[in-house]
Amino acid sequence: MNEKFAHESHTIMNELVLPNDTNTLNNLMGGRLLHWMDIAAAISAQKHCNSIVVTASVDNVSFKHPIKLGDVISIEAQVTRAFNTSVEVRLVVWAQNIPSGTRVKSNEAFYTLVAIDKQGMTTAVPRLIPTTDEEKTLYNEALQRRELRLVLAGKLKPKDAKELQNLFKEVVKD
Repeated sequence: MNEKFAHESHTIMNELVLPNDTNTLNNLMGGRLLHWMDIAAAISAQKHCNSIVVTASVDNVSFKHPIKLGDVISIEAQVTRAFNTSVEVRLVVWAQNIPSGTRVKSNEAFYTLVAIDKQGMTTAVPRLIPTTDEEKTLYNEALQRRELRLVLAGKLKPKDAKELQNLFKEVVKD
């Protein structure tokens, strides 16, 4: 199976928040943001996988800062780890008010997408090669996030989640 560098999947998607995207408080609706994030994650994953991908899971998405009508959002998406048939994609959302010159981080999340072939069957994905320190950190921590997702989904017993157990051992030591 071939390999790809982490930066090759980097995607930035921009959207202008229009009236149809907002609620009665003139804030971007959460569902619209999740929709855009899903698209950005899929683009990043498809760049890495060279195949169609479908969303398998979305980690916790917390809304740290409201995005207002007229703001421009930038969604940065990048594959952080490739597994057998799936990839984890990190998304960071920035809200920019161009007239005032402000830019704030609004959201961050991890999506898991699965590569599928033309028959709808899962297919192997290229290995990911992280190069920067940040990419290496996200890559290494991805195993813990994956185990947590699997435990919460009931697909892995906590006693079998070795990476999570190691994490908690480190936390208890400190």
